[in-house]
Amino acid sequence: MTVTTTDTDAAAPPVKKARDRTLWLLAPGVIWMLLFLVAPILMMVYVSFWTQTTFKIEPILTVKSWVTFFTTDTYLSALWTTVRIWLIVLAATLVVGYPTALFVGLFVRNKTLQTVLLVFCVIPFWTSFLIRVLAWRPMLGKEGAINLILQGIGVIDQPIEVLLFSELSVIIGMTQIYCVFMVGPIAFMMGRIDQSVIEAAQDLGAGFWRIFRTIILPLSMPGVVVGAIFVSVMVLGEFATAAALSGRKVNLLGNIIVTQVGSLKWAFAAVVGVVLTILMGIVVAALLRVVDLRKEL
Repeated sequence: MTVTTTDTDAAAPPVKKARDRTLWLLAPGVIWMLLFLVAPILMMVYVSFWTQTTFKIEPILTVKSWVTFFTTDTYLSALWTTVRIWLIVLAATLVVGYPTALFVGLFVRNKTLQTVLLVFCVIPFWTSFLIRVLAWRPMLGKEGAINLILQGIGVIDQPIEVLLFSELSVIIGMTQIYCVFMVGPIAFMMGRIDQSVIEAAQDLGAGFWRIFRTIILPLSMPGVVVGAIFVSVMVLGEFATAAALSGRKVNLLGNIIVTQVGSLKWAFAAVVGVVLTILMGIVVAALLRVVDLRKEL
């Protein structure tokens, strides 16, 4: 009796080899994510239920730290302040960053000049983060550069005290620091727009605002979403800018974590960390629903 092999049987070994090769290629990344992302998050959740006393922490499960967080006005206020500042900074970076990216990515045709302009945007990152934050103090103070300029040109008679050691100073500092993370992705998407599409719309009589609304804005949305994710994750986890520019008057969730860790209150710090992680996850998930990045990029 003669046994015949089909095309399916012959193709099975190569398919199995390709699947095995794919699994081996994925294994390092999966192991890395499990060890340095999933495991720390699970450990943080576990520690958040430990029993915290004044001088020690014990692995006896309790919800006391969670109840303390959600029943204390100070911590709920810090949560609301974190969300409010995040929304304001996100809007501010978009308002400042989008026109900048529009100019660099669409109106500047020379690729070399585009690169030079983008390098100028990241020049501040060549210095220490703390130096960039503290540099705003002499700018925003009562006798700082901004007040002196405004008084010199006659816009104000008295120095504006709210510019420093306030929530406004934190927003200004964060907007300047993180604006580049909004400019970069949007400028990248702007550079991918086919100029012939815009020229065709112009030939059909469309004005700038209609072209912007129907062509430029939709095609640049993936860059806006990526930039929003970058800015959101960094602003929600912030603590240094608030501590340096608000005179500790603005209390964010990140500042509470630093304070609790410094006081060796690991359980409560873990609670705040879990809340912050959940908040970031919700924000990122909501932004990813705006645009399918896997399809667009």
